[in-house]
Amino acid sequence: MTQTTRTETAIADHGIIGDLQTAALVTTDGSIDWFCCPRFDSPSVFGALLDDERAGHFRVRPGDVPYTSTQMYFPDTAVLVTRFFTEAGMGQVVDFMPPAGATATDNHRIVRILQCVRGRISFDMDVAPRFDYGRHPHRVEVTEHGAVFTANGQRLTLHVVREPEDERLARVDSADGDLHGTLALTAGQSRGVLLESAADGPPREVRPAEVRALFDETVAYWRAWVAKSSYTGRWRESIQRSAITLKLMTYAPTGGIVAAPTAALPEQVGGERNWDYRYTWVRDASFSVHALLKLGLTDEAAQLGTWLGDRIRERAGSDSGPLSIMYRIDGSSDLKEDALDHWRGYRGSAPVRVGNGAADQLQLDIYGEALDSVFAGVRAGLPLPYRGWDAISQVLDWLADNWDQPEEGIWETRGGRQAFTYGRVMCWVAFDRGIRLALEHGRPAPLERWTAERDRIYRQVLERGFHTSRMAFVQHYETDVLDSALLRMPTVGMIDGRDPMWLSTLAAMDDELVTDSLVYRYDPAASPDGLRGSEGTFSLCTFAYVDALTRAGRLDEARTAFEKMLTYANHVGLYSEEIALTGEQIGNFPQAFTHLSLIDAGITLDAALDGRPPR
Repeated sequence: MTQTTRTETAIADHGIIGDLQTAALVTTDGSIDWFCCPRFDSPSVFGALLDDERAGHFRVRPGDVPYTSTQMYFPDTAVLVTRFFTEAGMGQVVDFMPPAGATATDNHRIVRILQCVRGRISFDMDVAPRFDYGRHPHRVEVTEHGAVFTANGQRLTLHVVREPEDERLARVDSADGDLHGTLALTAGQSRGVLLESAADGPPREVRPAEVRALFDETVAYWRAWVAKSSYTGRWRESIQRSAITLKLMTYAPTGGIVAAPTAALPEQVGGERNWDYRYTWVRDASFSVHALLKLGLTDEAAQLGTWLGDRIRERAGSDSGPLSIMYRIDGSSDLKEDALDHWRGYRGSAPVRVGNGAADQLQLDIYGEALDSVFAGVRAGLPLPYRGWDAISQVLDWLADNWDQPEEGIWETRGGRQAFTYGRVMCWVAFDRGIRLALEHGRPAPLERWTAERDRIYRQVLERGFHTSRMAFVQHYETDVLDSALLRMPTVGMIDGRDPMWLSTLAAMDDELVTDSLVYRYDPAASPDGLRGSEGTFSLCTFAYVDALTRAGRLDEARTAFEKMLTYANHVGLYSEEIALTGEQIGNFPQAFTHLSLIDAGITLDAALDGRPPR
């Protein structure tokens, strides 16, 4: 339970709601501390997560009385319930966003239903938007039925939910440009507010019955979507919550999935590793295809596949490669990095970065991940149209000329280009999957050339990527540093999970990168990455470790590691990017990488425990 004293809210003390075009984070004490509008990658309206004093919030909580609170999701949905317990009674705030549909719109709604369940309770409400990351002042106009906040051409409208006989909010104050009100309720009463962007009219009086209908429609949408999943194995609740979370981070108009809905949450509290993740990485999107297909969610996988194909075709003939490593959710690639110097950052973690300067890096692994997801989709019954095959051919023809060069690598380090082993492994995957597609589907291809390049990569990785001084595959050819990205080598079929070279690599990682089942990406002190400070264990890598243990036949250890990792989820089953030495969640939140790798590892381990071979 959360106590009443409000300090800077921990990253893990949030749930997420969304409408498939943007999302909001809600704290365990009823505050919307992060909301970007009208899209995931738009400037924030509420940003208290990064600066509690200057970045804006929308708080609803009991008035000046002691209280405790808990938070849960309404079963099988993305509807969030925050419950408050006081000496006088118990109340709750039900938060959700009705799905916005597949057509891009500026109109988005956050519904906040205030209910008194037992006794009596008085809610205080503070609506304090800060438009454009707090860079533009706003005006507020209070009316009989709500309020309108405007700034820089953007408008937020607050509609009050009440019955005709209800009195107005018991206290309304807007002298400081924000809205402050109080609403007293007794057992059984249900009122609330509806916050709407780009509304087509002034504030209106919304009836509780209308809000109840929106609630019922939203619940029905999520339950119908969850019912499409074919998974019935172990850990279903955690896997299902991860699937819902991935769906919440999907931009419905394009099918692109953001790496996280947040920006600048630190990989080290007080440090500079504070990146903007509100974009679609080719890597994350490709991994998501696998996770969704394993759950039987072929529509979402097909849409992501189309998104990837569109990006490849857009860059056809480009000297810098057929793909950028990341894009905005609409497919554009303008991700100029900037710093919000007027914000202090989460617990003083500065700079607060928006945009992402890593967008122009060369990361060769993305081609293997993209082709692997296409291959998986076609194997699952998705089409392979002519234009799609033409794009694949162009990718592999470019890769044949360009794979054997230094690159920045999967972790987007800023310490210079190297011949990263993982990048070479995934280039092998790209050729291998392209060759298989051509042979299985009778597609025209320069198979002799692709096969020669595939085999060159294989021999190079086995000869130069494995260092006998470590008896392990290493991060890049000129170092003995270990890298947990290579945990995916058995997963993609580059090496058998029980090969002696792999088993000795896994043993080396056990000794150096694994701590009580949690896994570091690499040792920054041993492998300078161009940045100051350190970081926590990387949750994607922990789940990849579970997968590697499973493929090595170490099932008891794999199950223990997986179930330990489940204990690091927050109160509603969400994960950020990393876990600090203290056990707290750090990095952007919730993290698509973490949730999709949970799905992958859980399904692979479940199959192995039932005696079925992993894919």
